Amino acid sequence: MNDYPVEKAWRYLKQLCVEIPERLVGSAGNKAAVELFESCLRSFDFETALPSFECMDWRGDGASLCADGEAFPVQISPYSPEGKVCAPLCTVSTVDELKQVDGEGKIVLVKGEIAREQLLPKSFPFLDLPEHREITELLENKGFKAVIAATSYNPEMAGGVYPFPLIEDGDFHLPSVYLTDQEGERLAGSEGKVVSLEVKATRNPSQGCNVVARKGKFDLPRVVLCAHIDSKQGTPGAIDNATGITVLLLLAERLQDYQGSLPVEIVALNGEDYYSNPGEVLYLKEIQNHPENILLGINIDGVGYLEGHTAVSTYGCPAVMEETLNRLIHSTPGMIRGEPWYQGDHALFVQNQRPALGITSERMDTILSVAHTPLDQIGLVDCGKLVDTADFLWLFLRKLEEKKNIF
Repeated sequence: MNDYPVEKAWRYLKQLCVEIPERLVGSAGNKAAVELFESCLRSFDFETALPSFECMDWRGDGASLCADGEAFPVQISPYSPEGKVCAPLCTVSTVDELKQVDGEGKIVLVKGEIAREQLLPKSFPFLDLPEHREITELLENKGFKAVIAATSYNPEMAGGVYPFPLIEDGDFHLPSVYLTDQEGERLAGSEGKVVSLEVKATRNPSQGCNVVARKGKFDLPRVVLCAHIDSKQGTPGAIDNATGITVLLLLAERLQDYQGSLPVEIVALNGEDYYSNPGEVLYLKEIQNHPENILLGINIDGVGYLEGHTAVSTYGCPAVMEETLNRLIHSTPGMIRGEPWYQGDHALFVQNQRPALGITSERMDTILSVAHTPLDQIGLVDCGKLVDTADFLWLFLRKLEEKKNIF
């Protein structure tokens, strides 16, 4: 393998994960990552646009909890407002208990069954769970002064963090913290007693944007290749998802002199790890306006993990496209067909009945165990796999161009 693309991949990763410490939507780091991506795409002779959206630049500066003269190790819930509260503690473990409790002027400890999975944010655009909405409404409307959540481990919903934040919602108006389920059981012994909670945080209005880069004549159906550029707070976000952005940058350079008849659009989506997915919502509106203008959507997320292969899953692809893809996978070492997964940005295309591919690492279980944590660092990445993925996509685009008239 040519070492130059590998070195370039490492350079991109270091810029995204080390020189830029985090890429939380609305933050200075997020804006720096967007500027890096857009300037690179322009240097590769793409036409670029930066459609923007309103968001929050949230900073959490820690939280403290004291009960019976003892400090408990709590973490501030992402996007929580600030607050300083001294109030009696009440405890709920089920929705029925939450309905019946007198919450006026109290701090509520939420634990057990009711805290088994992260609550969907109120403005989450792609799914509505009535049972989650009911819990959120009860927490906000029963007079509580603050919320403490005792949670365990749920990598499918919250990545590899333990404990996980039950509430991760910039529209939730109560101060909120979380701690482990074991510490929660200990804290429950202070039920009825006055506890003190302080949450230090700032919520500042900000702006974010996607990067949309194009080549070709856009009066024809196009291929869209996307990856999300943002990350959670407190993580370098290497596998999730600086590697996907790096693949797009490597591919864009391969396409610098592209003059084919198949239009290509490369998109850095901003907000996959943000509570209301603003970048995805913004781009979804464009898809919904003219879904027929998309031949195929390809999402890259979680690629390049040291172990295992690179996995490609398909969604609603025509038979000829499937056959073309299968032949290319079989002839490319390190690439395999993967199981379907719907928690990524390829769902934007799927829900609009457009063919889509999802490209990720085979070892999804391991990736979930480090996602959203400080462990998601560039030492987990095999940059050779990123180069191979970019090369694979380049070859696939060429095959699509040859056959575009029969899809």
